[in-house]
Amino acid sequence: MKKVLLIQTGGTIAMQAQLDGVVLDPDHWSDQLYKQTPTLNEIADIDVEPLFFEDSSDLHPYHWDLLLRLIQNKYNKYDGFVILHGTDTMAYTASALSFGIESLDKPIILTGSQVPLSRIRSDAQRNMINSVEIATSDLPEVAICFNDHVYRGNRATKMSIGDFDAFATPNYPTLADIDLNIDFHRNNWRSVTHGKSNKATSFYAGFSGNIFVLTIHPGFQTNQLESILLENIDALLIRAYGSGNFPIKDHYSWIPFLSRCKEKNIITVITSQANHDAVNLKNYAAGRIGLDLGVLSSADMTLEACVTKLMWLISAYQDNDESNLQIAQRFQENLRGERS
Repeated sequence: MKKVLLIQTGGTIAMQAQLDGVVLDPDHWSDQLYKQTPTLNEIADIDVEPLFFEDSSDLHPYHWDLLLRLIQNKYNKYDGFVILHGTDTMAYTASALSFGIESLDKPIILTGSQVPLSRIRSDAQRNMINSVEIATSDLPEVAICFNDHVYRGNRATKMSIGDFDAFATPNYPTLADIDLNIDFHRNNWRSVTHGKSNKATSFYAGFSGNIFVLTIHPGFQTNQLESILLENIDALLIRAYGSGNFPIKDHYSWIPFLSRCKEKNIITVITSQANHDAVNLKNYAAGRIGLDLGVLSSADMTLEACVTKLMWLISAYQDNDESNLQIAQRFQENLRGERS
């Protein structure tokens, strides 16, 4: 029987139902895990590591570092890992872990629930059982297992607040689907699409928090941009329209701000408010102006992948004299299957 480490980090799955809502209850949850889901021990030899208990909206880069260090220390002792996590930032954590681990050769599966385990009709048991079973497979990826689907972690985004089918990978197919049997789509796995690496698995913690995300909307008062202290920002991520469009006329124009970003040597990326398909800055006039000003395209990456990839790259290259050039180059590469 394979060995799986179940890492508890909190989230809805670990909350206790009350009359006025739900609250984290670590002591009760740790006890209920095996009482309510005894079939887990029939799938794998499971150890439990209560790393921290937080609502996932309170998770930050240092939590990702804690996870990376734990997995690194335990990596050779287990065949797979399951991380119980809140849904709100699960895709961020999955993306961050994917960038922090090179040449991964075993499954790291994130899961959680929309309804606490303590409530009737919870989706927690099904997600845990599926995730532990996927963690015993040979899937060499950081993935999210939710509602009978397995998604590449750095391609996933949360799509629904109240539906059991909470996640999707808009620009990439599933890695597996679970029905009466598990249908593994091995052609979508990195071991197939990119070839198995002979390198040893390596871990690289460290994520810079100096990222600023801006969302464009009609009527955005660009004079507000003048108050942004670019000296305190390493990278700027702009959520534009469509394939990368933004206003370029009259006093709504973003061109002066992008010019200022270029002068300040700020790494600037344009992504889209649309989930499906890819940003192409060559399609329209605004995008072409952006390219002339040194703006980078997010291509078909999710917002979560863009943010965590920038954080990871900035941390990795921040002490280099040519850091911005290297970060820009690496950002446009496909490092962990996060972009086409």
